[in-house]
Amino acid sequence: MSIEFARSPRSTVGLEWEIAIVDRSTGELASVGDRVLAMLDAISPGGQHPFITSELLTNTVELVSSVHATVAAAVADLEHQLAEVRTVVEQLGDYELICAGSHPYSQWYDQHLTDKPRYHKLIERTRWWGRNMMIWGVHVHVGVEDRDKALPLLDGLLTYLPHLQALSASSPYWAGVETGYASNRALMFQQLPTAGLPYRLDDWAAYERFVDDLQRTGVIEDHSEVRWDIRPSPRWGTIEVRVCDGVSTARELGAIGALVQCLVEWMSTRLDHGEPLEVLQPWYTRENKWRAARYGLEAVVIADASGSERPVSADLVELVETLAPVAARLGCANELAEVAHMVAAGASAQRQVHVAEASGGDLRAVVAHLTRELREGMDGR
Repeated sequence: MSIEFARSPRSTVGLEWEIAIVDRSTGELASVGDRVLAMLDAISPGGQHPFITSELLTNTVELVSSVHATVAAAVADLEHQLAEVRTVVEQLGDYELICAGSHPYSQWYDQHLTDKPRYHKLIERTRWWGRNMMIWGVHVHVGVEDRDKALPLLDGLLTYLPHLQALSASSPYWAGVETGYASNRALMFQQLPTAGLPYRLDDWAAYERFVDDLQRTGVIEDHSEVRWDIRPSPRWGTIEVRVCDGVSTARELGAIGALVQCLVEWMSTRLDHGEPLEVLQPWYTRENKWRAARYGLEAVVIADASGSERPVSADLVELVETLAPVAARLGCANELAEVAHMVAAGASAQRQVHVAEASGGDLRAVVAHLTRELREGMDGR
């Protein structure tokens, strides 16, 4: 089979931000996303909002940016959409908005499925694991001008998957339990049949054969159902990074977007010059994903194919310096610099645990903290 890879301007960027709706008094997830979307559609030209969409569960809305040349423009786009959603939520009166990789204490059996055939099909196949997908993330698309670069870039990005996962880690609690993991979402999501780490494929023809195999055996209907942590997105002509937990501030969103955009451009330039990319053995990549999920920014990761190890926090700070010239060219120097500030301040998972400990284990305080961060940003920032 043939899969067309759309034409896309190099290193343009698009962001997706999944936002959860909670009850203002209890902090529990609230299944009113369908009402929010209906109200947005009613005031949108054409009767449907062009960028704010539904997700698997009705406690969620997804904000999708246009294609932008800079991360700052993409973040501003989503901030405007978030304001639209907040206006409607405030009209409903009893609800608030949060973003994190998971909700601290709501239960899967209280959530409602969005009434779309593809979601019903997913749940029918995945059952308990699918119903447990109370997870929220950030996706970053970066334009790739040459289809044949897509898979080499994917392989190179896997070396930095733990860095992105640790930086965004924001799911330490699950159904009222402190899991001991900075990103429990990472390990939950990979339970879906086509989710998790990608396979190593030699070229685009191998990717087409892979998708064809899955379609012929009834695993998927089309390539969009391959839900890898990092994947080619043929429809848009991009590399899509999906490994990140949801983040509760626009600053963090911009930092992650800039880090991904700069990594892709940096690697793309090296490919142009015939330089090899650092590609880890699959077993190192798998171990790094687990370490980042378990320890977050306190993880020590495998940094190269020889097995050298480094604290992921130190590697991130060094990476910001390495990518600084790329960020200057792309117009995201300020956003990339925020990565170092995030490392110093601690990821959301660490902040959530500190809030819970200061509140005697009351997880409602964590929801209130996430609500404030989405409204006001991180304390002192």
